[in-house]
Amino acid sequence: MKIRVLYENSNILAIDKPSGVLVHPDKTNKEKTILDWAVKKYPNAVLVHRLDKETSGVILIAKNNESHEFLKKQFQNREVNKIYHAIVSGYVSKDHEIINKPIGRSPRDFRRHLSGRGARGQMREAITEYKVLKRLISGKEKYTYLEVRPKTGRTHQIRVHMKYINHPVVCDSLYNPEGLCPRGISRLALHAKSIEFKNLMGEIIKVESPLPKEFSAVGGSASSGKKMVE
Repeated sequence: MKIRVLYENSNILAIDKPSGVLVHPDKTNKEKTILDWAVKKYPNAVLVHRLDKETSGVILIAKNNESHEFLKKQFQNREVNKIYHAIVSGYVSKDHEIINKPIGRSPRDFRRHLSGRGARGQMREAITEYKVLKRLISGKEKYTYLEVRPKTGRTHQIRVHMKYINHPVVCDSLYNPEGLCPRGISRLALHAKSIEFKNLMGEIIKVESPLPKEFSAVGGSASSGKKMVE
């Protein structure tokens, strides 16, 4: 497994996770994971947070228990700033919005989470801020390119909140199974673009992951309201 290292010191590692790679072992899947890769290089490595299998981008790994506890507290205190890029179905009408809607479980599919009507189980606070970068057209379909800043860290949070506002992430087989993918994109259109945190020296570190080629092509090929693909 080839993994690009984006930042590293004696305590913390930030890597560029490819889409399609599991972060941690799954009982139903015996694929090699990011954790397997990390532990092979650093036996005491611990995951600090997670990304969904099909999500790409920057992820933090602690090399020891001390740095794990240090980073975990920053996540718990909401001191870590994360920025994602996403392509969602339809034209999002508001240029900027904060979605403050608790997330629970779907009553129909144990794999899915849900905001709003019908959600079951414990409802956990979830806050997601987004702004529109571009509105795009591919053929007859409309899409919106977003910058997304999750303020909390719930499972599938961005995917659930985008579904809640009726603009699910494109190519999302779980939350948007019948949606069309823009030409040139065949993976979940969600990318962890950057993360900002403090290292153990108290320095503020911002690590950025380069946009995948699919995102670069979409984001760089059209201005607001223009066609993405002729």
